[in-house]
Amino acid sequence: CSVTLARQHWVRIVPGRHKTKKRVCRLGRQTRAGAYRQRSRAVRSALGRSRGSPECGRASQSLASRPTLAGVLRISQAYVDAIVAHARRDFPDEACGIIAGPEGSDLAARLIPMTNADRSPTFFRFDPAEQLALYKEMDDNDEEVVVVYHSHTSTEAYPSRTDISYAAEPQAHYLLVSVAETGADDGPAEVRSYRILDRVVTEEEIEITAADPAVSE
Repeated sequence: CSVTLARQHWVRIVPGRHKTKKRVCRLGRQTRAGAYRQRSRAVRSALGRSRGSPECGRASQSLASRPTLAGVLRISQAYVDAIVAHARRDFPDEACGIIAGPEGSDLAARLIPMTNADRSPTFFRFDPAEQLALYKEMDDNDEEVVVVYHSHTSTEAYPSRTDISYAAEPQAHYLLVSVAETGADDGPAEVRSYRILDRVVTEEEIEITAADPAVSE
């Protein structure tokens, strides 16, 4: 399927592993709700910690213990567009950020692009001061991390061993964007979503919603 795109980039839609076919669609404001994917990381329990900190432990909860968790990431097309644009803008370094939402809601309500403190094409780490300020703000707003996203610049949108080892937030979706095919230019961008619990990676579908949420600068 293909739809005329509003923001001049392609997004490759990868169905869940229980499906066999791959599709490539152009996504625009007119796009119907579809299936994407994702990947995430971090929450208020890691307040003040940045990726790479030895204090970050592994997730120990299961999806069964978090009944509010869905098997699909629901995210607005505006956020997908913004995340892909962020990945292109920061290329050749990895881009990163979070989407916050009300505690326990699994609602991807507020997109916050973050600074990759390492400025690396193969690794990302939230700027510690920026992260601490953000998590204090989320505490004040009764929010938690719903999605943690980052980009891959030369590999597919699948969690690396490092990504898996630092995935310490059982409530979060892990959104991965690969711009390996086109870099900073317009073209295909692969977007996929995962849950990572106890170092077990489970891919999930992404459902595009019509909501037009706010993006924090």
